[in-house]
Amino acid sequence: MSVTRATGNDNNIPRLRGLPWARALVPAALAAAGNALANTSNGYNLPEGVTDLSRVIYGLHMEVFWICVGIAVVVFGAMIYSLVKFRHSQGAIPDTTMVHSTKVEIIWTIIPVLILVVMAVPAAEVILKMEDTTKSELSIRVTGYQWKWQYQYMDAGEGVNFFSTLSRESNFARQLHSGIDPTTVDNGNYLLEVDHPMVVPSGTKVRLLLTSQDVTHAWWVPDFGVKRSAVPGFVNELWFRVEPGKEGIYRGQCTSLCGRDHGFMPVVVDVRTPDEFKKWVDEQKAALKQPAAPGAEPPRSAQALPQSSN
Repeated sequence: MSVTRATGNDNNIPRLRGLPWARALVPAALAAAGNALANTSNGYNLPEGVTDLSRVIYGLHMEVFWICVGIAVVVFGAMIYSLVKFRHSQGAIPDTTMVHSTKVEIIWTIIPVLILVVMAVPAAEVILKMEDTTKSELSIRVTGYQWKWQYQYMDAGEGVNFFSTLSRESNFARQLHSGIDPTTVDNGNYLLEVDHPMVVPSGTKVRLLLTSQDVTHAWWVPDFGVKRSAVPGFVNELWFRVEPGKEGIYRGQCTSLCGRDHGFMPVVVDVRTPDEFKKWVDEQKAALKQPAAPGAEPPRSAQALPQSSN
């Protein structure tokens, strides 16, 4: 991604001064470009992902793709053969007597129906699997705000509660006339880094309970193969299980137009081993019990917030 460094010369941006909406669109466009670079596998296909669901979805996608390729080969092959074999220059004479054939119409109706059934059965199985949030081992309530996320842990992480917002470096670099080259910010993760990522264990079925405090948002991590809307007054569910050995940082964004700073609401998930996750949870709970010293730094991954008395 090529980004021009901002300068203090106002003559370089005469149109942006007169168009306030353009100043908002430029950072959003950069965010979309950065997101595309960060989350696609090869730029031409879906990412295979690192969860059970993402791999099942990828497999279904490839199955339907090859069915479509087979249909294209047969249809276009027949068309090209007919055009070449029965061209006028070879003395072909059109048959004007065949204007209706019940047999042909039955055939070209039954075949597409069978193809749709073949595709619908595995698609229905994948949908049912995506909606099955039973037997989850860790639940997290995710609340969308303009323009940040709140993560409230349940089960093994009960008591851990924090907000996740765009990192200070990206937030400062996105400002007009900041003079900062976005490619040098957050190790190349411009607008895709947060102050406190959500932390989950690998090999664990994680259920997210999604809602919103203000407008509609959408929680999306491409490598997990999941995306679901966070709607005010409603609770939506999704689940994922990151395969053991796939620990690391995974990034996404809010994909629902949620206002002025929609492009600055990234999602970052830190996947750790179960032992490392347990250690992280203990650190967050310990921070709740100890009174904060003046000027003390928050825990490495999150600032645990006290539970509400209500």
